[in-house]
Amino acid sequence: MTDTIKKIKQLSENYRALTAETLSDIVKVPSFSGEEKDVVHKLKELCEDAGFDDVYIDGLGSLVARIGNGPKKIAFDAHIDTVTVGDPEQWETEPFSGTITDELVMGRGSTDQKGGAAAMITAGRMLKELSYDGKFTIYFTFTIMEEDCDGMCWKYLIEEEKLIPDFFVSTEPSSCNLYRGHRGRMEMEVSFKGISCHGSAPERGDSAAYKAARGALAMEKLNEDLQPDEDNFLGKGTIVVSQMSAEGPSQCAVPDTARLYLDRRLTWGETQELAVQQIKNAIPESENVVVPYYDKVSWKGTKYGQELYFPTWKIDSDHPLVSSGEKAFRGLYNEDVKVDKWTFSTNAVAVCGRFQIPTIGFGPGDENQAHAPNEVNRINDLVTCSAFYAALVYSLEETL
Repeated sequence: MTDTIKKIKQLSENYRALTAETLSDIVKVPSFSGEEKDVVHKLKELCEDAGFDDVYIDGLGSLVARIGNGPKKIAFDAHIDTVTVGDPEQWETEPFSGTITDELVMGRGSTDQKGGAAAMITAGRMLKELSYDGKFTIYFTFTIMEEDCDGMCWKYLIEEEKLIPDFFVSTEPSSCNLYRGHRGRMEMEVSFKGISCHGSAPERGDSAAYKAARGALAMEKLNEDLQPDEDNFLGKGTIVVSQMSAEGPSQCAVPDTARLYLDRRLTWGETQELAVQQIKNAIPESENVVVPYYDKVSWKGTKYGQELYFPTWKIDSDHPLVSSGEKAFRGLYNEDVKVDKWTFSTNAVAVCGRFQIPTIGFGPGDENQAHAPNEVNRINDLVTCSAFYAALVYSLEETL
């Protein structure tokens, strides 16, 4: 395998400019969640040009590219939707310029998460150039709607398309570190009811707004009380009130309805049922606590949905997928890779959290670039990741 790894490293350097240009090309195509059609077709052209064995669009609208026909399946995933630009005045360069400098590719999505997609295409190109014909069928998936509902695209691929990999690699930004888990998350809506009356005599009513305010303070206290996981790898869960509203018959009336919207991050061992019960216990004045259902039509016209609950996931530090990743990195760069975790959430909540498929993460760029103005990615990271993805296949084959 040593000679192959050396070839992969050299090829990744040879394709440095092409990988940067690939990222620039797809950054130039805006692809907000639910509006990914144009970038999916652009990526399809790029994968076909790279020589993938099969390239197709699934029923939801994600792109799937395949190399090889081995009995085992491994999937490399990049979501290719992005958040919006936000305040354009905070951008020093045009958000969709795809500007390339000596060291960087600039623009919305360059790190979150099109950098991984560009590196994947180069990895596929290298595997074809190396005439890969081993134990794996290798899937490269360019998935949609992750920013709106992380993991739903893979829930669709597994349940509807029956694409069930044996191993999964998320290419979300990890600063070229190897990640083996992250906290789960869920969203909850807490409703309150009161009794309205004229605002000149509030004592006649029962304010839903004050109930919600007490509920918000209870969430502040609950966040302080949440505990980390037993081995303190993923850290503590968190909860925050992300939205708050109250309404009544008029602006001169005591509100009779109110609402809190909660963002809950779940550490290892925390479940949907536990989190909901915690809210009910902490806010006895609440009328109801629900986990909202996401239900949106994709760019392809497919309606699909799920509850906004995304399970926590991790795999053991000595899992063969982790050790294979460590070996691949060491073979490429003669040094150890840092093994860590993400702070944010990824499509792995479905693949590993929901379906228990062994998963690691390794991606170009830094997590703090996600959703930020003036988003950039390092070209060096793109080169490292394209080499790692190709090398991992060979390393995992040798391990199994």
